Amino acid sequence: MYFPDFIDIGADEFLLVAFFMSFIGICFYYIKNVLPLGNLKPNLLEQSSIQEPVSVIICARNEDDNLTEFLPKILTQNYPEFEVVVVDDCSYDSTESVIDEFANIFPNLKKAIIKEDDYYKHGKKYAMLIGIKAAKYNNLLLTDADCFPANDNWIESMSAGFVNKKEIVLGYGAYKKEDGFLNKLIRFDTFLIATNYLSAAIKGKPYMGVGRNLAYKKDLFYKEKGFAKHYHIASGDDDLFVNQACNEENTNISVSNNAITYSLAKKTFSDWKRQKQRHLTTAPHYHSASKAKIMLGYSFQYAFHLLLIALLFFKTTLIVATVGLIFKICLQFVIFNKAAKKLNEVDLWKLAFLFEFILLILYPIFHISKMFHKPNKWKS
Repeated sequence: MYFPDFIDIGADEFLLVAFFMSFIGICFYYIKNVLPLGNLKPNLLEQSSIQEPVSVIICARNEDDNLTEFLPKILTQNYPEFEVVVVDDCSYDSTESVIDEFANIFPNLKKAIIKEDDYYKHGKKYAMLIGIKAAKYNNLLLTDADCFPANDNWIESMSAGFVNKKEIVLGYGAYKKEDGFLNKLIRFDTFLIATNYLSAAIKGKPYMGVGRNLAYKKDLFYKEKGFAKHYHIASGDDDLFVNQACNEENTNISVSNNAITYSLAKKTFSDWKRQKQRHLTTAPHYHSASKAKIMLGYSFQYAFHLLLIALLFFKTTLIVATVGLIFKICLQFVIFNKAAKKLNEVDLWKLAFLFEFILLILYPIFHISKMFHKPNKWKS
């Protein structure tokens, strides 16, 4: 018999009911946290036609090569009035010289220097604070030294989100498409995180953003007392501030292809692991509602896959479990395909189930290993 009879409730029947509930939970999770981005109509986004002046802020530590390659892509943006503030944070390479050379060509480039102090150690938040203080304009657009915009309309697309009462604009900071499975896995992880925080913002419940592509008002930063509430935490200059300052009324998103930034993904698993360890140190400091939302989504995922494995050992539930898996993959294909098109990641959705399963295995490893990871300096 390939189906449980439910006359005498045994382990297989109990597991099947739990499996069905986890499947419903995953459907609810995809529909609520991924589909809003996929269904977003660009004309429904609030966009300003007034091009207010913008200060782009980049914090750099030993980034001479990245600045040489990527800074011109920002300095030559198609926008009427903007400045680029580069904070040279204790670099011992040629970062300062690179900035000076570009400043001779581009008058809108401004340099801020932080010198090494043997008695005072600081992280990226201090460098970001210096950049914000040096910024001339109220509209701030943040990115990293190893990032480059999709095209020369990036500033225009992101700053258009400052409309009505919007004080925060969330963008997508993607990784450049390259050969190799690790590149696809890193990009899928980034894509999945983005679908969640962008969909949440679309529904009026924003909770985070990423510093590779983020904009907010300078006066909002000061009103929220900057990083004061979490300055003691090495990471979180982007997501913790957004989690602290965002709300339904003041947060907007920009997800056109013009608004995307790209950076180079890590080449080795160990480098990516260290990067994830830094990022994972911030989530425990989110608001309780944000943490509950994230935990609920992972709970459904782990429950579904663990119960699926268990049901495959019962002859009576083998077919049902297989059908449930097929339905889950089909639903994932449809929803992730829609979201992938919005973020220009169309090569990722076909392997979404495999990537998602691998990440469910890796995340506990990252969480455990981060307890032994004590970063003593920031990297962009």
